[in-house]
Amino acid sequence: MAHPGSRRRRVIALPAGLALTASLGFLPAGAATAAPATAAPAADGQAAVKAVSTDGPKLSYVVNVKGGHGVAKSVKKAIAAAGGTIVTSYDRIGVIVVHSQNPAFGPTIRAVKGVESAGATRTAPISAVQDTAIDSERPLTSQEAAAAARVADGGQDPLEPLQWSLPAIKADKAHERTLGSKKVTVAVIDTGVDDTHPDLAPNFDTRASANCVTGKADTTPGSWRPGPTESDHGTHVAGTIAAAKNGVGVTGVAPGVKVSGIKVSNPDGFFYTEAVVCGFMWAAENGVEVTNNSYYVDPWLFNCRNDADQAALVESLARATRYAERKGAVNVAAAGNSRMDLAADELTDTTSPNDTTAVTRKVDPSQCLDIPTQLPGVVTTSSLGAKGLKSSFSNYGDDVIDISAPGGDATRYQTPEGPAVDGRILSTLPNGGYGYKAGTSMASPHVAGVAALIKSKHPNASPALVKNLLAAQADDRECTNPYDYNGDGVVDAVCEGDVRKNGFYGEGVTDALDAVRR
Repeated sequence: MAHPGSRRRRVIALPAGLALTASLGFLPAGAATAAPATAAPAADGQAAVKAVSTDGPKLSYVVNVKGGHGVAKSVKKAIAAAGGTIVTSYDRIGVIVVHSQNPAFGPTIRAVKGVESAGATRTAPISAVQDTAIDSERPLTSQEAAAAARVADGGQDPLEPLQWSLPAIKADKAHERTLGSKKVTVAVIDTGVDDTHPDLAPNFDTRASANCVTGKADTTPGSWRPGPTESDHGTHVAGTIAAAKNGVGVTGVAPGVKVSGIKVSNPDGFFYTEAVVCGFMWAAENGVEVTNNSYYVDPWLFNCRNDADQAALVESLARATRYAERKGAVNVAAAGNSRMDLAADELTDTTSPNDTTAVTRKVDPSQCLDIPTQLPGVVTTSSLGAKGLKSSFSNYGDDVIDISAPGGDATRYQTPEGPAVDGRILSTLPNGGYGYKAGTSMASPHVAGVAALIKSKHPNASPALVKNLLAAQADDRECTNPYDYNGDGVVDAVCEGDVRKNGFYGEGVTDALDAVRR
């Protein structure tokens, strides 16, 4: 889900009231399995599939194949024999997306020779769903816009004086040197992007945009946009990265690069595995240099390796993110908004699965992963407020957080210096609008924008080098101890580590100026 604080935290952004996302989880082995384990393997290693049942709920699965094309071909035959319908197959990474109404499809296909893992991507059946869009946090008022325009200097877009986060990472100084290269594209894998917005249209890359909600890319023009009642989250994220410096509205961190929209959340706001795998694959195959991922994959806040279904989801997405990086993309992700220490020995998740009935479970976050942010190679980003302190809602964790960036906070906790008036992040909203949001969802695109500036400066740099430069150029930030974000005398979190790297700020605060001058 996009970590907003609303109903399911899919996107990682918080509404005005800063309702927080829930935590991570561990489910007893088999609890997430959508079908009873009744199939037995036949003598040839293929599962026996006599009298396949089709009276169960229609679920979506990912099947992870080991071996080459020949193995995949035999597995596809077994999928059909087990009552599965192939939606699409990502043969380059050995991931097959399947629909099935066979209650025993999961255990049956796991018994097939050549299948490494397989699992249901959801606990609720595939069906038409009613939209329950995430509420817009706070629209910009006309009075604020007018006041900002009066104080904007000749080099600023009219709303830039309200964007305290740009000078916080020295992006304003970076823009005096370069705005970034049109040869660099950042893909916003999210709820959809409104490419008709006047601040986004000049930089939008339709070639690298698609709708991946079904698990198979749809490139129908406009399919990547949010529907009229769907979440504005992706559009906000896109503006933070690459809103054009064009005399209109706000300015992005990298206002000269391209941005694309890859829509992966369904109308009900869920980010399911098959859609996210499709998103990474589309980005990889279409020359994207950076992906931004401000969400967690539903329905599990944490995906535990000792559960057959959840382990398969981790494997599918690990394959997809690795492939995207091999193809040249740096993957940046939000750390989450649950105020959790992701380096703790144990956490309590009360929210999973979030598409049916949640249960309370104890999890070990080193074995039960918040994906994609905890996948190997992904840049995990925590959030800062306007005073440079960890945001009240941001997850943290020593050796988990890689870097930090402004994501905002409640203004009463971290009030920005004038002329900015709101402690949250101002960016683009659909239909030409502007508004404020807070969340690690808003921090991640600041880092994605800086990564795009690095790639612009060093066009031949590998993803590994871009990530190394992100870390090396980040400004060291000491642990904030004691950390009492609301001043009530109670320590709200403990930061571990030293000034060079710690659990609140990782390698430090991302630095746009160093990205373009070194």
